[in-house]
Amino acid sequence: MSSSGQSPGHRPSGLLADRILDCSATMACWAWFTLGFILFFSWRYLAYALFVKNPEIQFQRLNSLFYRIFFRVVSVTAPRQKIEIDERIAAIKSSVIVCNHLSYLDPLLLIALFPRHKTIVKTRFFGTPIFGWMITKSGYLPATGEGRFSGLMIAQMDTMAQYLKDGGNLFIFPEGTRSRDGKIGELNKGAFKIARMCSAPLYVLQLRNTDNLFTPGKFLFNTRVHNTIGVKIIEHIEPDYQKNPPSSAELLQQVQRAYIKAQ
Repeated sequence: MSSSGQSPGHRPSGLLADRILDCSATMACWAWFTLGFILFFSWRYLAYALFVKNPEIQFQRLNSLFYRIFFRVVSVTAPRQKIEIDERIAAIKSSVIVCNHLSYLDPLLLIALFPRHKTIVKTRFFGTPIFGWMITKSGYLPATGEGRFSGLMIAQMDTMAQYLKDGGNLFIFPEGTRSRDGKIGELNKGAFKIARMCSAPLYVLQLRNTDNLFTPGKFLFNTRVHNTIGVKIIEHIEPDYQKNPPSSAELLQQVQRAYIKAQ
């Protein structure tokens, strides 16, 4: 008998059962990306692309709906995972939103939260079949303004101020990569330059525990652990751009202080 009173063979079999549960939940969630898209969404995207003159808004709304359903699948297949969203987030409009970055689930969750949204995507994804076409039609921005997608970056930036004024949001992860220790990393100035250029308010969001569900470097979801994923507003910055416009560096420092205070 082991010191816990269980037979030596119990732990390996328990670990195997846990892995099977994790694998089943993971497969169910990722299956939504293929079967859900093919069966329920592909024809909608195609219809908007063919019959709507400017399908950008419709693509964004479809993206948001698609990922809302994805997180419902997560909640069903992994009932120990809870998601708590700050109620004030639903009212955010016409803003640049910055957020910390813990997991590949983070952009999916923010897309789910904002029906009108744009974001920055790694440039290489714009060259992939189907997905590249979808993110281009959605009005997303490539991460770099060089090379074959430079024209796309310029076109999106030319219309960004009006997009924000019309109620859209731009969300950005200014760390540029996922944090491996939960601490906020060095912030890039890009988000703050855009906010300043467009005279847009800034919302600072804090994500918690998405990495506990989908840990960087792992394929399977950790579905068996009790975990609460949270998204909350930790700062709202609305500068006086007319009389006292802050520099990009000043906006960055204010956001950095907000994250340090929230840790």
